[in-house]
Amino acid sequence: MSNIRVVNLSSYTAPVVKEVQGKDWVEYGEGNSYFQYLIDRYNGSATNNAIINGIVELLYGRGLDASDSNRKPDEYAQMKALFSKNCLRRLLSDYKMMGQCAIQVIYSQDRTTIVQVDHLPIESLRAERCNEEGEVEAYYYAKDWSEVAARKETPMRIPAFGYSEEAIEIMYVKPYRAGYYYYSPVDYQGGLQYAELEEEVANYHINNIQNGLAPSMLLNMNNGVPTEEERNLIEARIAEKFSGSSNAGRFILAFNDNKELAATIEPVQLSDASDQYQFLADESMRKLMVAHRVTSPMLLGIKDNSGLGNNANELETASALFENTVIEPMQEVIIDALNEILAYNDISLSLYFKTLRPLEFSKMKVGDSEVIEEETGVKVRDQKKFSKQEEELKIRIAETLIEKGEQLDDEWELIDERAVDYDKEDVHNALWNFASVIKSDPSKTSEQDTSIIKVRYKYASTGAASGKSRDFCAIMERASRVYRKEDIEDAGAVNAGFGPNGSSTYDIWLYKGGPFCQHYWVRQTYLRKNNTRISVNEARALITALDPSLRSEARIEQNPSEVATAPRDFPDGNYGYLNPPAWLK
Repeated sequence: MSNIRVVNLSSYTAPVVKEVQGKDWVEYGEGNSYFQYLIDRYNGSATNNAIINGIVELLYGRGLDASDSNRKPDEYAQMKALFSKNCLRRLLSDYKMMGQCAIQVIYSQDRTTIVQVDHLPIESLRAERCNEEGEVEAYYYAKDWSEVAARKETPMRIPAFGYSEEAIEIMYVKPYRAGYYYYSPVDYQGGLQYAELEEEVANYHINNIQNGLAPSMLLNMNNGVPTEEERNLIEARIAEKFSGSSNAGRFILAFNDNKELAATIEPVQLSDASDQYQFLADESMRKLMVAHRVTSPMLLGIKDNSGLGNNANELETASALFENTVIEPMQEVIIDALNEILAYNDISLSLYFKTLRPLEFSKMKVGDSEVIEEETGVKVRDQKKFSKQEEELKIRIAETLIEKGEQLDDEWELIDERAVDYDKEDVHNALWNFASVIKSDPSKTSEQDTSIIKVRYKYASTGAASGKSRDFCAIMERASRVYRKEDIEDAGAVNAGFGPNGSSTYDIWLYKGGPFCQHYWVRQTYLRKNNTRISVNEARALITALDPSLRSEARIEQNPSEVATAPRDFPDGNYGYLNPPAWLK
């Protein structure tokens, strides 16, 4: 039995992640090549590539924004100018794929402000050995560190952020990892073996196909038993020639003195080879999903047969879990770094990345608009997108209503303006019951008017809106006109699809600009000056007194409570939706 040997054609040894003390810098991994190893695993494994790309897209979402942008427009504009889309995308890509990222910070000549930030490829940097206080004061940059090893390139020293008075510094962004000081391993460290396994399975199959699908072989040497030294040499030569997936399907060419001394080659067939390879492929995918903490492959556009994420409820749950446990913590690390840069320029903003996650997946009950933005990543004004035709319709309706609006002349005195308390609305209406209804142009007279009283409505804001208002609301506010109740009711729908059962019927008298609108109608009461029935002071005194005895004499019907309430503040908790989406229930 000693003459039979098993030749292991290939064995795997996981790369060691360690910080190797170099010259003035600290190397990362064996041969200072660990960053390149990570790049190779990204390029070679289809699953690892797809997961990393998907997570980077979720991290960036729809870009960087600030929930307080409307209150700080100048600071917001500076932030947008400083952090370009390409820079942010590359930072996030490095951070996910490499476990860290680097920002090149460029100061003004007098160093009073930061004028530019750029992404630096993390694989081009190595940390300087720390000082006596344990601080890294600089990083070394080289385009290709293999050239540095070959003494063909000399790396350039760049000070770390906050450690010099030079024009350019490096902000090195990395999360804390126990046992690592200069560099941080990737969060999917435990899955790298499976990324490599997936590569090897793919390489094996492609080389097998290219070389004729040759099976595994048993090689018999028939020309005697060689010495131990000779056997070791033969093993080494065979392993060198045929180990590894890239050698799958190679053939052996042998030269012999005669047929009797020829080596015999016997195929060793695996009865379930296809099942084994399928298992390896599936296992690699599963383990990579675990390593990246992917709650459902469907979130990244990867279909599997596990059942997870194959229905809406599971996908919604998986999305929320993934967002809260993976995406947001990674975004927070980047945002903290960006805030440090902004703070140097005396800029303070509530930064967030606008999410790609559907708003319907958010379980949050809506309150303050800035909280909505920070928790969901979606600005209130962006919750409903309108087509170009719908936007044009809304504008036309606003313009039509404005044409019917009034700017009352000096003949009329404003004696009362209020968000109506509808428990007392009938009392307010009855105050003017003593006056007969004026007979004049019906286009200028409201059913709520008398000969000396005009009741009109103004479009007003709660003052809590975040960011830019809808076009309809902005036009209505700028117009500074007042309107009859009848004209408002006849204006028609402004939000197609928001009506009952998705219809286009939508009453702006009740629902203003639509769901989450922060506008309402204010009732204004005008008195005709120099009338012979009641003075301005007497009229105002009546309003102040609100004599309960007049309650029974109310002539004008009570307005619905929604008229004086912004849709976002409706007591039913549906925020102006007639057909509330699932996330509000």
